[in-house]
Amino acid sequence: MDTFLHPAPWSYSPRNIAVRLFVTCWLVYSIHVATNTVREIYLALAIGDHLSFRVDEYANMHPDLFDKPGYGWHIGANPGASMLGAIPYAASRPLLDRVIDSVNRSRANIKQPPAYDSPWPMARKFFEESWRRGYDVKFGAAAIIMQAFCMAPISALAVVAMFFLLRRIFGSDRIAVWMALLYAFGTPAFFRTGYLNHNLMLGNFAFLGFLALWNPGQSTRPDWQRYFLGGVTGGAALLFDYSGVVFLLGLFAYGIAKAGGFTAPGQTIRLSAEYVAGTLGPVLLLWFYQWASFGNPFLPGQHWMPPVEWIENGYQGFTLPQLELLTKLLFDYRYGLFTTCPLFLLALFAPRWNRRAIPGLELAFLLGLSLALILFCGGISYTRLQYNSGLRYLAPLLPFLFVPAALGLHRLPRRVQYFIATAAVVQAWCMAMYRDVERGFGLLEPVLHVFTGGFQLPVLTVVSRMGQFAEYTRNGAVSPLPVFVLTSALIYGIWAFGRAATREKPEPEKARAFASLPKP
Repeated sequence: MDTFLHPAPWSYSPRNIAVRLFVTCWLVYSIHVATNTVREIYLALAIGDHLSFRVDEYANMHPDLFDKPGYGWHIGANPGASMLGAIPYAASRPLLDRVIDSVNRSRANIKQPPAYDSPWPMARKFFEESWRRGYDVKFGAAAIIMQAFCMAPISALAVVAMFFLLRRIFGSDRIAVWMALLYAFGTPAFFRTGYLNHNLMLGNFAFLGFLALWNPGQSTRPDWQRYFLGGVTGGAALLFDYSGVVFLLGLFAYGIAKAGGFTAPGQTIRLSAEYVAGTLGPVLLLWFYQWASFGNPFLPGQHWMPPVEWIENGYQGFTLPQLELLTKLLFDYRYGLFTTCPLFLLALFAPRWNRRAIPGLELAFLLGLSLALILFCGGISYTRLQYNSGLRYLAPLLPFLFVPAALGLHRLPRRVQYFIATAAVVQAWCMAMYRDVERGFGLLEPVLHVFTGGFQLPVLTVVSRMGQFAEYTRNGAVSPLPVFVLTSALIYGIWAFGRAATREKPEPEKARAFASLPKP
């Protein structure tokens, strides 16, 4: 990097690095946007169009949309991601509505939808139905807007937070930059940021709440503000998904331990009350949504859904942890955590290799919370259904598990570090480009496809399959190379130009003991 960019990234101030890191991640994430019309998009459209929770106009367009008599059609999921995604969509409507109206008028006399050469019959059927209802352009544009201006910047913000944490752990801006970039583009966070994804969004918010409670940078912000912010993120986790209860309770327990527990009962009660106060806003918003949508503020949307596969097990598919599910969640060849990102196996060695780099309470929380989510999801019978979408249910633990994994990676010999990091980036980037893990060799399928068929971008792949763009495509493919060249030039400009500031070294009392550990 020093050979090509001057000054080196770590010669900037930490805040300068953070800005450049954020823009870089936002840019790369945005060009890898996928136009998947997931269930959260329907609710975001309803909120942005009508300030309504009802999705009646999209009835029967997605298996997770259902009708509750007297209340209309709704999605079978929590509304947090949709509420955030509705913000950039609503802001774009003055221009987007004109474009959609113009397109629909131009094809008013066309009776049959154009061909869509997708290998999946349901995708072809969805495209045809969307075209007939006049929603195809709306769905595609909305997916891009919500990803580029909601999902991508939130994930980029999590990368910046990871950078600030790692510079405190390692005592080095250089190591922190490269480790943060490895998290951004060498883990399934890259893949999951491709569209509006409530699972990863949940993890990003909870991770920010954890940092607020931990306060590794020794901020002078009052404790009550940090605990209130932690409560907001814990409540937001529940607003995104009911698996967020693991993070809501986990952050609460961590906050109690951090406050002193039984050794400081007065402070513990006061700060715990601030945490609970922070959760009220998101939790009350969730209860309001459930009351307005289903007539009961406390029962989840899944309670009202028609029966689906595995739903008869336990309560709406939720049971005690099942060994079969746990094994699949960790090692399935299509969506297993350790098969999707073998790098995370290094987190298992963190307790032995730590040597005070991460305080014991924080390391126990990072690993314990990850284990709690795995056990929780191991009792959700329909996690088996993620075979067609890759790692999803365990996405919230990605930032939490990466921290101990980074600790383990840095203890390895330099050449081994390079090999593992390169393999992780190759796998993650291939998954972000070619998103099919359902067929063939599962998680190896994206890698094989890219190495045999070349680079691609999800949006350009969709365009190449549409009959109306046949005259602009060559051999049924659209090359992403011009986009990659332009993006590379922009990234070079982001890091190579601008005034360099004196590097702000972590104060000795704040730097962790990792700097004194033996290096390979």
